[in-house]
Amino acid sequence: MPTAPTILSNTPGSFAWSVFHERHPKLIGQVLDALPYGPTERAAVEQLLTESTSGVLEPLGKGAHDHQQWLEWGEGLFGRPWGEAPFLWAESYFYRRLLEAVGYFRPGTWQGIDPFAPFKNAELASPAVDDELAALRDLPSLSAEKRAEVLLSSALWGNRADLSFQITASPGDAKSPALIADDSPLLWSTLAAASDSTVCVIADNAGRELLPDLVLVDHLLTSGLAAEVVLYVKPSPYYVSDATTADVLVTIERLRAAPEQEAEGIGRRLWQAMNSGTLMVRTHQFFCAPLPFHDMPTDLRAELADATMTILKGDLNYRRLVGDQLWDATDPFAERAGHFPSPVAALRTLKSDVVVGLDAQMVAGLDATGEPWRTSGKYGLIQAHAQV
Repeated sequence: MPTAPTILSNTPGSFAWSVFHERHPKLIGQVLDALPYGPTERAAVEQLLTESTSGVLEPLGKGAHDHQQWLEWGEGLFGRPWGEAPFLWAESYFYRRLLEAVGYFRPGTWQGIDPFAPFKNAELASPAVDDELAALRDLPSLSAEKRAEVLLSSALWGNRADLSFQITASPGDAKSPALIADDSPLLWSTLAAASDSTVCVIADNAGRELLPDLVLVDHLLTSGLAAEVVLYVKPSPYYVSDATTADVLVTIERLRAAPEQEAEGIGRRLWQAMNSGTLMVRTHQFFCAPLPFHDMPTDLRAELADATMTILKGDLNYRRLVGDQLWDATDPFAERAGHFPSPVAALRTLKSDVVVGLDAQMVAGLDATGEPWRTSGKYGLIQAHAQV
């Protein structure tokens, strides 16, 4: 089986290194400024930052509900420098340890308090969201084909609103977005050819990304392309802005409360779809695991196997789908994604080093620009694999 080097975060100047040494310190500062954590929580957070940048991996305390699970996931890693662990594993563990530091799982004042909620709430209440809701009034004037195209594009580029990406983005980043792979015809034809389709959507970020995701879900249901949609979210706060069930509810409520008729109607239909079961929101502990989807547990694999199509949103889900490794960018997407239990489509803006399935001429042109095209958030892709 073809393989490629696993991405680590121990090379100064690399993207993975910058996440731990530039992005995370800024994130820690923002988290501690956003909520009035006490001395115990603040000290634990600061200790995590020191450990993750210059120390070795320490296991969760024995009192943690998932202590044993993380011992298994991290077998052979604890006691080693953070940079020697696979980047995907170490980054995931950083967010699990951050929740531990702020007392998210422990009985007490901060139990169940999302440390990223202030960022999510501010984004959802922003004037930019007002503008996006107002723009929905143009949807009825579009043909069914054009509407599908517009909504899929909105769901894709909504991924640029990732709050963790914005922490270190400069003002000139992510301008003039460009699509560098487009398998959308395969996505639409797979859905059109099926009857009583079940579409699974594995969400990424809350706020301004989840909003167009939900509008796309509404289109799938109202157009008949899906008889039911299963929306998978994270079981707990993760990667700054990743969506949880609470985020889904507040986003639908934002639609329902909109003054614009079209936005309000979408919110009302989504609410009714949840009531009737044509829209189901589910989660699974594996969505916060530090592992690729190749290693998903049997019960989750069985759930997804029934899908006509699974749509994966965002950069992290892409990394987990194809493997967080330094693949040749021209490696076929089907080879990297063929293990998935259902036909699968990835909607992703590029914000990490991993990418496959690109045309060689496209790669040569991007490399010739001299820009960090794999991590800038400027480029996007829609890739699909329909045979299982």
